[in-house]
Order: sequence, then C-alpha cells, then structure tokens
Amino acid sequence: MPKLIPKRLGADQDRSHAVLQKPEILAPAGDWECARAAVENGADAIFFGLDRFNARMRGKNFTEADLPDLMAYLHGRGVRGYVTFNTLVFSNELADAESFLRSIIRSGVDAAIVQDVGICQLIRKISSDFPIHASTQMSVTSEAGVHFAEELGSSVVVLARECSLKEVHAIKEKTLNKGLDMPLEIFVHGALCVAYSGQCLTSESLGGRSANRGECAQACRLPYGLYSDGEPVDLGDRRYLLSPQDLAGLDAMDEIIDAGVASLKIEGRLKAPEYVAAVTSVYRKALDDAWTRRHGEAAHTPAPYRQAEGRYALEMTFSRGLSTGWLGGIDNQKLVHARFGKKRGLRLGVIDRIERDGIWLRLEHPLKAGDGVVIDRGRPDEHEEGGRITSVDTNVDESFIRFFQGSINWKRVEPGQVVYKTSDPALDKSLRQSFEVEQPNYKRPIHASVSGRVGAPLSLTLRDDEGHIAQAQSEPELQAARNKPLDEAMLRKQLGRLGGSAFYLGDLDIDLAGDCMLPVSALNQLRRNAVDLLMAHRAEPLRWQMNPAPQITIGEPAAVGKASSPYLIPYVRNAEQFAVALELPYDEIYLELEDPRKYAAAVAQARGAEEADGRTRQIWVAPPRMFKSGEDFLIKQLLNCGADGFLARNHEHLTALADYRMRGDFSLNVANHLSAAYFIERWGLERLTASYDLNTAQLDALLSHSPAGSFEITLHQHMPMFHMEHCVFCAFLSEGKDFRDCGRPCDSHQVQLKDRVGALHPLKADAGCRNTLFNSKAQTGAEYIESMTAQGAGAYRIEFLNETGEEVRRTMQHYADLLAGEISAEHLWKELKLINQLGVTRGTLER
Repeated sequence: MPKLIPKRLGADQDRSHAVLQKPEILAPAGDWECARAAVENGADAIFFGLDRFNARMRGKNFTEADLPDLMAYLHGRGVRGYVTFNTLVFSNELADAESFLRSIIRSGVDAAIVQDVGICQLIRKISSDFPIHASTQMSVTSEAGVHFAEELGSSVVVLARECSLKEVHAIKEKTLNKGLDMPLEIFVHGALCVAYSGQCLTSESLGGRSANRGECAQACRLPYGLYSDGEPVDLGDRRYLLSPQDLAGLDAMDEIIDAGVASLKIEGRLKAPEYVAAVTSVYRKALDDAWTRRHGEAAHTPAPYRQAEGRYALEMTFSRGLSTGWLGGIDNQKLVHARFGKKRGLRLGVIDRIERDGIWLRLEHPLKAGDGVVIDRGRPDEHEEGGRITSVDTNVDESFIRFFQGSINWKRVEPGQVVYKTSDPALDKSLRQSFEVEQPNYKRPIHASVSGRVGAPLSLTLRDDEGHIAQAQSEPELQAARNKPLDEAMLRKQLGRLGGSAFYLGDLDIDLAGDCMLPVSALNQLRRNAVDLLMAHRAEPLRWQMNPAPQITIGEPAAVGKASSPYLIPYVRNAEQFAVALELPYDEIYLELEDPRKYAAAVAQARGAEEADGRTRQIWVAPPRMFKSGEDFLIKQLLNCGADGFLARNHEHLTALADYRMRGDFSLNVANHLSAAYFIERWGLERLTASYDLNTAQLDALLSHSPAGSFEITLHQHMPMFHMEHCVFCAFLSEGKDFRDCGRPCDSHQVQLKDRVGALHPLKADAGCRNTLFNSKAQTGAEYIESMTAQGAGAYRIEFLNETGEEVRRTMQHYADLLAGEISAEHLWKELKLINQLGVTRGTLER
C-alpha cells in the first residue's frame, strides 16, 4: 500500500482527473488488543491516541512508552500508525506539547492527526518532513479548506462527515484543477456526530467538558422534547431528536472509489476489539471485492466477500441502526429515527403474544439459543427487559422464544413491543479467534525477483508495497541443470513457503541465463535470509528530520504594552434588534441574519441612519458558519451587500472575502498565540475572537502572549451548542427530506428543544439550512472583565439571540456602565437576571 502524499501537478500534466489509487483501510485502536484486531483483519493503517492531547480522553489510550514496541509491531506487519493529536492546545500548554511532539516524531510514527492550527505550525518548526494529517476537527468542507490545510503542511485532509460523495468528488476535481492532488480521507463507518466536528460546544456549554479537548459528554444521545411556538409537539416515541444512526458506507463502495477517496476511516477508538475486528474485516473484503470488479486486480483475502454476513457482523458488534449518513446527500427523514440513542443490534420482530416464560413473534432474522435480546418498550432511557434465550421453536412462520426462568419481569412486557438481538456469542468467539493467533492471520504480498547464471550465486530480491527492499545471494553457485532446471513452478513453490511470516508471494520475476539448478535446501536458506533481512528493514523506525533547538520555552515572558481601551460591540440577529442597535452610540455593529439576501437592505438602512444623524457606523456581517462546495451563491450575496467588513468563520471566507476587512470569529478555534499569529499574519485578519473552549485562566495565557488589541472576547451570549447539517425543522415538522420539499417550517415557527432538566434551548436555522441549538441561559463574563482588560483585550462582544429591542437597549447600557466603572460586576449580574427570564450563568469562562 503506497504512502499517502500530496502531489503538485506541473503545468503540462493533465489536471482533469487523477489516476485512481486503491484507498487504505484505516482502523481505530484504543489499546493493544484493538491494534491486533485491526492488523489481523486487514487494516492498512491504524489511528490511536496517547494519554494527552487526543479527542478520546475517555478511552484507555496508549502511552509514550508504548510507541517503540507498537510501531515496530505495526511496521513489521506492513501497517502504518497515526497518532491523534486532535485537540485544541492552550498557550500555557505549548511547551509541554512540543516535548510530547518530539517524543512522537522520534518514535517513528507515520503521521499525526492534528486539529489545532498552532500545533501544525509548531510541528513544522520542529520537523520539516514529519507528516501532518488535517483532522476532521478542522471542519474542512470545501476546496478552500483543502488548500488551507496544505499551506499548514498537511499531507492528508480528513473531510467533515457532512460532505456527500458528490461534494467529495467536486472538492477533488476543483483542487486538481488548481494543480493539487491531495489525498482525501473520509469516515466510512461508525458513530456519527450530529454536529460538525470541531464546532460542537454542547459539552463545554452544559458542563465545562470540551469536545475540542477530548471530553465529549455525548449530549446528542439524550432524549429531547420538541416545542414549536411555545407548545409541545407530539412525536410519539421519537424523543432522540439529535441522535443519528451509525454510519455505514458499505453500499457506497463503488461511489467512494470513483470520488477519488484515498483513505477509508473507521470510527471507534472507544469500542471493543471484536468491533474493530468485525468492521475492519468487512470493509477490507468489501473494498478488495469492489476494486477487483472495477480494475481486475486479484485480491488476496482469507475468505470471499459475502455482503449479508458482513452486514450481520456490523449490526451485531455495534449499531444504533445503520445508514449512509450524508454520503448520499441530505435526507433528514432517514438520518435520525429518534427512537433510541444507544446500541440496539439487529431487529428481530414485534411481539405477537406472551406465554409463560417466552414470547411469540415472526422472526425477521435467525436466532439461536445463547443469543442475547432486548425488548424495546419505547423508553430506552429506563431499565429494559431482556437477556439470554434458552430455546427457539418455530411453528410454520412463527417462533417461540424462551428465556431463562426469572430473567424477565413479564409485567413490563406487552404485545407490540419490538425485540432486538444484541449479542451473538458465536460471532464474538469467531471474531476473537481472528486476532488471538500465534501466526499472522492477515498476510500482505512481497514481490520477488531472481537472477543468475551458471557459476554464479542465485540472487533473490524481495520488495514489499511499503518500499522496503532486501537482497540475498545463495552460498553455493548455480550449476548446470541435468534434468530438473529451476523454473517458475519450482521457484514459486519454494519461495512461496513463507510459513509463519506475515507475507504471501505476489509477483515473481525470473532472469536466469540457461538451465540452472540449486539444491532445495540452499534455495530455502536463501529465502529465509532474504525474508529475515526484509523484516529487519521493516522494523527500523522511521527517521524524520528534527530541529534540535527548542521552539517554545517554558516561562516565556508576557508580551509588553498591554494597555488597551476595549470597547463594546453589539451583535444582533433580527430587524428589531438591528434597529435599536442603530439608535445606540456604538460605532460598530455585528449583524447575523438567517436570510443573507436581507444584508443589502440592512446596510442601506444603516447608511440612511448615518445621513439622518451624521454619525458613522461600521456594519460587520457574520456569514453562515459553514460553507460547502457548491454554495457560491451565499458568497455572492455577501460581496454585493455593501458591508464594511466580515467575520471570517471558515476557510472559504478567508479566501473569497480576502479583499475586504475581516475579523476571525470563534469558529476558527483560536486557542493559542501560534494560531493567532498565523491567522493575523497570513490571512490579514484585523482581530480574532477567542475560542469558546477557553476559561478565564486560559484566556489570560492567550492574551498575555499576544499583542494588545489582537483579540475580542464574547462577554455576553447564549452559547451556540450543536451546529448541525441535520435539520430538526425538516425532520420533525415536515415530511420532506431537505430544503426542496420541507416547506421551510423554520420560516414560520419558533422552535425549542427541551432537555432532561426542563431547559428550553432555542433552535435556529441558517441560510444553508444548518441548525444551531443555543443554550437557554445567557452567559456573562462580567466578573472577569478587569483581568481581561489588563491583559489587552481589544473589544467585548455582546451577543443577542431572541431578545426584544428593549432588552438589547437595557443590556448594552448595563455593560457600558460596567466598562466605565459606574456599576460593579455583581450589580450587573443582578440586572441581567432581571432582564433574562431564563436566567444567566458564568458559563465556560468560569475558572
């Protein structure tokens, strides 16, 4: 399997398309057992986390001490290993991060998967050639994002899960047309986040556990109630409104290959080794089968690909229901069934009647004694009945399933309830046997060439698909053959006896002068010598260039000249709020509207206000937070609206709005001063909004290492939690699958989601039909304003959501009084509680 590397195409090269290469299978590994399960079932690469700076801190993870042995094992088996360094890193952690990165690079791992822009910069300062893979946490959804990642030194880009295969293909074609052949990686199987990775602030907002720091609390898997215009909507048993089915790209394998995808990523670093074994094996066989059908290359697999068996293994090892996610485009009716948010397995059928210690039903799938089942009562958040079954008796088309006596509370079981198969011990046993082996279960090809002539040694050269080459020569010289000369059949037979090695013999080239012979014992010894030498080469750690000079010193002095005069900026979201903001004494106003076509009229309204009172105002427009390939009409609306500047929120804005004044919004995830310097120096951003993942201590570290005035702080807001391609309006207030047939209920209804503690969180749709769920309570950092001002904060943003014009007026006045020192933070806190009926919180800024 060739390494994944980007290529710059010359002017004379065909840029219309790239030569399709077989994608790699990239499997998750949370521990040693999972790593072996992946390797023995055909993974080309694995990705794994260490005990710091990775997005699955709830898992076991490997340690730095494991790296030498792990990489020697992987490379000995022809498998690559990628370390996940996919979290945001704070300024006061950069020295520690550098030390950690040096250890990773020194260990010879194949690449690091990185989210943080500053960490990409740091890696390039440490090593000029160590591979960086741009994480899906970077929220790359367009060709602009691919070029952004390339400038950071990335050699692979992991696209957002929300990209359809049509969009993936368009991204590939557009980057090729600009002379870049960048390997693209997509998720092909596993748990599907409802929010854009890198843009979900739910766990941070509700509990101070940042998903961008590997501490996701999975609030998307919880039940919610739907309220429209203040009234509850009866959805029956559908309460898991934000819990997508698991992704399964099995049926889209041909389209995935056609889209030019380079790597197929399987989610699941928190899953059991049986899951890793099953999913890796299924996708290995499915990819080999599809590739062979399309390209005629023979695939070497332990067993033929059987789709039904594969689907069964996927359903049984872990499934919330399987769908193609966004691979086939948006279908809001299929993505989220909303009936449960946890593992279910295979649907067996509906209970027809109950007798003594068993149930009658028409089985939709096979079942046997020893299997485990669960009975779905429509309340998956409560205790559910289920257990192991003792027998299955079938009468015509109905089956009687009997349970262990006393294992079921029959008072809680009724006809009409759905039964799911959740466990198959026989399958688990076979999966475990696939990786609990003494000799390799999955083997990779080595290619051999032999040459020689009578009177000279026989030379054997072995090469693998990773580029390793080993050459050995026989001790006895070749002799003239008397009756049985060396021929292809004999050489293939003897050289193919690779026994307990991890190889099988692939191509064989023969270059012998005349009829030669060599004793079989000498031929076998020659093979053993060459294989041993090849294995030694594979076990050698990769050597990356390393700059010995430290790049981040511990205890860096804070930047000087922190005196600043921060000011307030109102951020408004509707016409009433905007009208009030125009009346208030603020020179800058941030404006975000659901319909970008209304920006031109709003700017014209501001110009009219200027003519009336002679006071200049700057109108800064906040475009939609995400941009996907094909949404150029949104950019055109921005370019023609007449705004004074824009909040850059994604990679497309950085490029498309480069001729205008720009400030970086929170969605750029700037958490350290290395990231900040890059955005300001490379992209010309006037100022940045600090990431919402930072508390005040981390903000202090960021501000103290940055020039005065280079950051603005969102001092007051309803924290945006989930930011989703999934449209709740469409899924549950219409029968349509997307904006073309949903009737746009978002235009006529105010929607909230009620969580388990009774909080009603407002839901908004943007121009791209993406939904954002906002925290019901307003957050204020008023108590920390003195510290942030002393550290050089340039401005304070006051964001409004559904507040009335009068609430905007009163809130801005109170913050103006606070900034002027006329009221205390405690007094403001009390006033905000009076203004905001749902209350106010210190939120994520609290230390």
